[in-house]
Amino acid sequence: MTDPLRRFSPWFYAAAAYNLTWGATNVLAPSLLARPLGLGPHGLVAWQGVGMLVLVYAPGYWWAARRPSQHAHLIAIALLGKTLGPIGFAWAAATGKLPLHFGLTILTNDLVWLPAFACYLHAATRPHDGLTALLTSAGSNTRAGASARTPRGT
Repeated sequence: MTDPLRRFSPWFYAAAAYNLTWGATNVLAPSLLARPLGLGPHGLVAWQGVGMLVLVYAPGYWWAARRPSQHAHLIAIALLGKTLGPIGFAWAAATGKLPLHFGLTILTNDLVWLPAFACYLHAATRPHDGLTALLTSAGSNTRAGASARTPRGT
């Protein structure tokens, strides 16, 4: 049977590849992207930490791409990050803690992906009483519905 949310798979495969590349680059060679953004040598360890956080999402996006109907919970978490990242940047830029050109990172890491992830989450949760059902369900499989809340073996 074809996954009804398969149309989102290319987005998730692309996100997996992007996060693998961007994250690994910033972990292994942090100054490569940090210096053009104006981060000094004292911030490289923190920048590597950001790279690691981005990198660990790569397998989740890969899993979501392979079986989109089964991983709405992963994309919900990612969408939260892609929403909070720009909010945090806006605050940091407004208070002078980050330069405006740092927003390029927010554009490529968050804003480019946000519309597709939001559309996916809407499509994934609509047949199952919306996002509230996903957030309040003990199970994470939106396709399974009530069976996701039933303990195994019963």
